[in-house]
Amino acid sequence: MVKRGLGKGLEALLPEVTEVPGEGEVEVSRIEPNPFQPRREFREAELAELAASIREHGILQPLVLRRVGAGYQLVAGERRWRAAKLLGLSRVPAVVRELDDRRMLELALIENLQRADLNPLEEAAAYRRLIDDFQLTQEAVAQAVGKSRPYVANALRLLTLEPEVRQLLARGELSAGHGKVLLGLPAGAGRRELATRAAARGMSVKETEEVVRRVGRRPAPRSAGDPEVRALAEAFMRRLGSPTVIRMGRGRGTVEIAFSDLEDLDRLAAVILGDVPRGTSGGG
Repeated sequence: MVKRGLGKGLEALLPEVTEVPGEGEVEVSRIEPNPFQPRREFREAELAELAASIREHGILQPLVLRRVGAGYQLVAGERRWRAAKLLGLSRVPAVVRELDDRRMLELALIENLQRADLNPLEEAAAYRRLIDDFQLTQEAVAQAVGKSRPYVANALRLLTLEPEVRQLLARGELSAGHGKVLLGLPAGAGRRELATRAAARGMSVKETEEVVRRVGRRPAPRSAGDPEVRALAEAFMRRLGSPTVIRMGRGRGTVEIAFSDLEDLDRLAAVILGDVPRGTSGGG
């Protein structure tokens, strides 16, 4: 039952893990939480629903434990353990396994990932920990948890979002799909602003994607230091024979052409306007 719940791929990653005799019931008071638990949020409403189900049907799937001193440590099944404590149960069904810290961490991460109990940030952090702590490739992680490699890669990219955006994902105000779309914007205030607006207005992933697409079609803002702007200033100088400066502001700018005296100004006017005499209005 336990192996079916954890899914395929686990055996490939942990081939030497074996169960030890003694499957049965364990006292709830002798069990402590999993220190490697990737899940950070356990919603009270969900635990209450699970407790109600356990009250009616019992715990159908044993907890997975390892021995620690005179007691036990959770490997998988923390929600069932918490719900059992809510009900005041004294004993729970359990399977005991011999696991060192590394194997326990791998098993805890994979069990949570395959159960889809994690929010997008918890899931991404779990993938990162498997890669960093155990030198697994993205491909190996993907095979172990039954995902595609691009799926794992996209999940990891969510960790590069700004802290404010990651908080919206962790709270469930934005989905992983929103996060993937937001990565299409440059990092910074614009991305944070759109994420906040999308969460506040309940924008769909498609609506958010359309905003990102429109922003992507806008020309990038240019400054006086832009290579193309500098090249234009130099072209003006060569054409006019006078020092020229292009100044850029917010949405507008100026071209400043220097002259030495009125005669030089007449020369510039002739270059720019043709043979129109200085001081004429150009009217009929």
